[in-house]
Amino acid sequence: MAERNKTMNKGRVESFNDAIVAIILTIMVLEIKVPGGYQWSDLLDNLSAFIAYTISFFFILVA
Repeated sequence: MAERNKTMNKGRVESFNDAIVAIILTIMVLEIKVPGGYQWSDLLDNLSAFIAYTISFFFILVA
């Protein structure tokens, strides 16, 4: 019986990391709440949550 190579390939680890980041970002997008109306003031009511989401998105993307 042939001995299997027990070292993990670097490409597999990178692919796994990319998949985990994609799942996390998808879950973050699903948590965004839809504004109650169609006016700019309705969007501005959620501005702090949108800024926090944007900062978190970029921190996860960079890491």
